[in-house]
Amino acid sequence: MRTVSEALFEKASKIFPGGVNSPVRAFRAVGGSPRFLVRGDGARVYDADGRDYIDYVGSWGPLIAGHAHPEVVAAVERTARRGTSFGASSPLEIELAELVVQAMPAIERLRFVNSGTEACMSAVRLARAHTGRQLVVKCEGCYHGHADALLAEAGSGALTLGVPGSAGVPAATASQTIVVPYNDRGALRKAFSQYGEQIACIIVEPVAANMGLVKPAAGYLQALRDSATQHGALLIFDEVITGFRVSFGGAQHLMKIKPDLTCLGKVIGAGLPVGAFGGSREIMERLAPLGDVYQAGTLSGNPLAMAAGAAQLRILSRPGVYEQLDSRASALCDGLRTAARASEIPFEIDRVGSICGFFFNGGRVTDLTSAKRSDTKAYAKFFHAMLERGIYFAPSQFEVAFVSLAHSPFDISDTIAAAVHSFEMLSGRAAAK
Repeated sequence: MRTVSEALFEKASKIFPGGVNSPVRAFRAVGGSPRFLVRGDGARVYDADGRDYIDYVGSWGPLIAGHAHPEVVAAVERTARRGTSFGASSPLEIELAELVVQAMPAIERLRFVNSGTEACMSAVRLARAHTGRQLVVKCEGCYHGHADALLAEAGSGALTLGVPGSAGVPAATASQTIVVPYNDRGALRKAFSQYGEQIACIIVEPVAANMGLVKPAAGYLQALRDSATQHGALLIFDEVITGFRVSFGGAQHLMKIKPDLTCLGKVIGAGLPVGAFGGSREIMERLAPLGDVYQAGTLSGNPLAMAAGAAQLRILSRPGVYEQLDSRASALCDGLRTAARASEIPFEIDRVGSICGFFFNGGRVTDLTSAKRSDTKAYAKFFHAMLERGIYFAPSQFEVAFVSLAHSPFDISDTIAAAVHSFEMLSGRAAAK
């Protein structure tokens, strides 16, 4: 019998390309039909068929306080009654900006935009203007949104300029991007040795979270900082995922590295569409209307996102919040690791703060090449086995899991219990029983 979600997906497929408004929602990486979610409450989401799931997607990270947190909802409702958008400045922009600046000393000035993509695109434009250079260095496997310059892939040689990573991206645009392997200091040195005087900036996820979770190797972020400084380039931290996730001050606080520019996304809007980029006063004042770098957005700093973001950041500033997140994420990772070992499943899991990532392989993952060795078919089986048991992980091996303040110890233990059965199924032991 066809489910309501399946019927909705069929209907959506007649309206939207692939039936979705963002590719990963389509379940192409794991097979099957996507669930259509109609409600979220705390650590759980509910689909159109009435099934509930313990959710580890969290709108891809920003719902650190959980779905529909009462304080966030109250802030949005209160603000909506006064107007949803003005196309003019509002005091709420200042309130949220002050909270961000207090948390991240590297940001002296910032500008709100509407997404992480806009933030990264604008930061790169600003870096090019500030340095008077054109080339951008990015790491293979790190995702910075779908702006043309950042949808570049590595060329055929270690030091070739980038090639388009998507149809529709001009080769000339992609050629302005140098793509190096993540965690490879040698490749970084070679890139700067060959192109140093032309490089405007390095943009990087300080903790890679778009090829699964990949930690920076010891000293790698410092090497990025040193290379940028030595050659007069800017260092841009894309903290769309890590900002306020791995610590209140983001990865830059946790790793003790000061970037020149920081990009933030939906995390500062508690899940509402928002982004921001910021840095020193000197760099940021190149932006119009003060300077010659144009950037604009009718809905930038919209009241609903500002109110929601400020409410959530106040929650996150309370004592004990990150200790709780750390404890729950640690318990989840330990439990999944133990369950996989008991069933002799090749499985690697790691975390930074409340971000967890796991790969179905037998070796450590340090970059995109090693991430691609993972068994995506095994992940797909695990994903569906967990989904059937009421656990919602990301529908792709190369995404991460997020723990929120709403996840209780019981949610964690229920997840681990479901994983025990799912790993047994993968190993064939469940059938033997």
